[in-house]
Amino acid sequence: MSSSSSAIESVLVENRVFPPAESVVKAARVSGMAQYQAMCDTFEKDFEGTWAKLARENLVWNKPFTRTLDESKAPFYKWFDDGELNASANCLDRHMGTTVENKTAIIFEADDGTVTQVSYKELLARVSQFANALKACGIRQSDRVLIYMPMTVEGVIAMQACARIGATHSVVFGGLSAKALPERTTAAWSGGGGPCDGHRRGG
Repeated sequence: MSSSSSAIESVLVENRVFPPAESVVKAARVSGMAQYQAMCDTFEKDFEGTWAKLARENLVWNKPFTRTLDESKAPFYKWFDDGELNASANCLDRHMGTTVENKTAIIFEADDGTVTQVSYKELLARVSQFANALKACGIRQSDRVLIYMPMTVEGVIAMQACARIGATHSVVFGGLSAKALPERTTAAWSGGGGPCDGHRRGG
């Protein structure tokens, strides 16, 4: 069988366009290509100013930044380096007292098919409880915590709690073996650990 390479038809090329439904367009943050292109043009004209504007409008700062980008030691760039914020507070606290607080933050389906929905308000309460438990165990800002947990709501809570108190955290997926744990702690010693007592996975 002989065939020239030009006779081969690629099935990897896709040129079809699938426009979204009108209801999707109306609910989208970027309504279409015109708005997308306008945003691109804004960044091209003043990317530092545009990022600064977005950062001020969309994040809650404990200490407002005065410098958007420090490129004095390129390629080691620093963004908003003289400002301070809390990642957990920006994920959760900012929504309290708004219509978002009772909206679903997490939808989790367990191995047996049970579905759990957690609102932003509920998640904040559970994260605060876990953060207080960490502090009661002596974990403080800049401490290193290892989170050895499966993919569960509690895993998210543990990560959020660490961010809340300013503890650096490393996440090791709970499905990995016990041998994998020390291998991942050698480079960064952990001052505390967040394990779970059991989890059903794959039956």
